Amino acid sequence: MDLEDLRAFVEVADAGGVAPGARRLGLSKSIVSRRLVRLEETLGVQLLSRTTRGSALTEAGATFREYAVRVVAELEAAKETLSPEGEVRGLLRVAAPLSFGLSELAPIFAELARRHPLLHLDISYNDRFVDLISEGFDCAIRLGIPRDSSLIARKIRAFRGLLVASPAYLAVHGTPKTLEDLAYHQAVTVKGEVWPVFDGGKTVTLRPRGRFHADNGVAVLAAALAGVGVAALPDFLVEAHIGAGNLVRLLENYATPELGMFVLRPPGAFPSRKVRILTDILIEHFAPTVDRRGLE
Repeated sequence: MDLEDLRAFVEVADAGGVAPGARRLGLSKSIVSRRLVRLEETLGVQLLSRTTRGSALTEAGATFREYAVRVVAELEAAKETLSPEGEVRGLLRVAAPLSFGLSELAPIFAELARRHPLLHLDISYNDRFVDLISEGFDCAIRLGIPRDSSLIARKIRAFRGLLVASPAYLAVHGTPKTLEDLAYHQAVTVKGEVWPVFDGGKTVTLRPRGRFHADNGVAVLAAALAGVGVAALPDFLVEAHIGAGNLVRLLENYATPELGMFVLRPPGAFPSRKVRILTDILIEHFAPTVDRRGLE
């Protein structure tokens, strides 16, 4: 039984058709179809029911897929373990946040490509939460708190949100002294966000109101710097601006929950070597003192 035949079956099954599966593999439809036929002939069962709308797993195919996924993952891990150090090859597809990805992660991806000349990188910069499995990503880099508990997460670094506003805004509207004061201020926010804040021994969830909303943090930062309103932004985005006097930190006596930068990967016992080297270079850049024993 050929490993490439198994991989083709898993990709087609997860993508829902030969065409999208072939795109994920970077192969032609005819090659993928031949591999599927060869696998079915080897097993003596029909794994996929093919229609004009795509491909659906048969009952036998659904059962076999669970085994095929594990076999492919373990064989890939074994091959990578036996490969000479440095000869990382193949395609690494990564989903990264838009603004933070372009400003902070793009140079790291470029360095990863420089170090491993046989590795192909396909980076998608987008603030939406992609489905790693159905969209064929090896991993995602996300900020905040992971929402999908089915994914395996490795924290790269921790950070906290800070409440800030520009001196110009505060000169006109005054400086809030309590959480209750924030109700009388304009907020600039990422769409739909809330602000959890520790007040004594309890967490208070603030629901900010304002006339400026965006879908990424850098746009909110620009509005805060322009004096549009109060913002809650990650410390790594605003610390330099606070130091330069362009922003003022507010309500310093109120702490916010710890957030993080995470590498998320689909479930499985063995993270691929490609994902491991990406994780290592992120730790090297953002958290050089963190333990590097692979994905948690």
